[in-house]
Amino acid sequence: MKKIMISGVTALALFTGGIVGLGAIGNSVQAAQATLKFKDVPSTHWAAEAINSAVEQGYFKGYADGTFKPSSPVTKAEMASILGRLADQPDATTQEQNNFTDVPEWAKSGVSIAIKKGFISPSKYNGKLDAQAALQRGEMASWLTQGLTVVDPEYKQALSDVTNTVVPVKEYFTGKLASSQKNAVAVALGTGLMSVANDKTFGTDRTTTRAEVAVLIARYASVTKTKPADFQGLNELREVGLTGTNLSVIAPKYKKAGKEKFSDSYDYSKVTSDFAKVRNQEITTVTNYADLKIKNWIIVNPYVEGISRSIYYPVFVDEKDILLRGAYYSFTEFDISIKNSMNQLQGGSLINSPTINTLTSPSSKAFSEYGPKHINDFLGAKGIFTLKNPVYWGQGLLHFDKSLNPGVRLTLKDGTNYNVIPN
Repeated sequence: MKKIMISGVTALALFTGGIVGLGAIGNSVQAAQATLKFKDVPSTHWAAEAINSAVEQGYFKGYADGTFKPSSPVTKAEMASILGRLADQPDATTQEQNNFTDVPEWAKSGVSIAIKKGFISPSKYNGKLDAQAALQRGEMASWLTQGLTVVDPEYKQALSDVTNTVVPVKEYFTGKLASSQKNAVAVALGTGLMSVANDKTFGTDRTTTRAEVAVLIARYASVTKTKPADFQGLNELREVGLTGTNLSVIAPKYKKAGKEKFSDSYDYSKVTSDFAKVRNQEITTVTNYADLKIKNWIIVNPYVEGISRSIYYPVFVDEKDILLRGAYYSFTEFDISIKNSMNQLQGGSLINSPTINTLTSPSSKAFSEYGPKHINDFLGAKGIFTLKNPVYWGQGLLHFDKSLNPGVRLTLKDGTNYNVIPN
């Protein structure tokens, strides 16, 4: 990783001390007037307002040549100094000592305060912060989400809840999202604190620029004023992490099928509406070609926009995709163990359900760009599976039209019956 060397004199040119509060970003007119003094930050720059606010509040200064250098990377020492100035950030309950041996003199106070405020945990390092290296986005996510846990303990619970979630970034689906950063990335996405790039990656190993930091400190202030439960995306990520599905967040309320739906001789105690009891368990199949487990089940409502959209919409669905008769999309991650040999049609016969469909995978452009496993990744000549244990995503439909029998039913080999119907 390329290191950015910075002297104490340069650092003082970048940052000022004694800042209290974060303040508002200001309107676009003020931003345009204030940022015109930077030759490289026109009023049309995507971060002009945030840069204006950051400069006004003293987090940044321009350079002697009249530039701001919005694309220049920010070092860990610099970012720690900025975070240390967030006056509204409370101190962490448990205090860790600054035992870093590589922090330059000018940044020692800032790093210590950032530790005190809970952004940086020295116990996760081995005595060295690599303070003068450019801060990467994955580590930025870790610092900011750790800070959130100090503001509201529910964010700490959220970081735990997303341990087993599906993270809507390309690195997750391609196996390149480090487990040490997964939870932080999930919470950063779920709160809108950070986002996915045009290439569908989070960019954990990309450096963080001065312009991005200006935006992030404003977003962080906004997130700290919002309860975790008020972020739909975070609710989805937590629910998937805990149960394997976002059904209760996205779809109309489902309930366990009533006792009247079963014969008097049936043991109704086996019926459940808790998908966590189904996740990663052996499911009874219609045919005997393979054993089947479900890892995750994602629901997407294609009829809403903006903040009402599922956080998983961009992964599976192309813009303006709609369905007939009010159906929602249903995407299921299957874990299949083929007994002898199986082709695609035989695989599709394992479960007789339009919702939990093993026959096909999403055909959207979005799906191919994010990179989840497609059934075609495992099919050879004549549609025969080339791998005994394929794990891939299937696409089905979640119906609400009563004439289409909209209930979802799965029976486990141990007799557990997942059986839910919409209200």
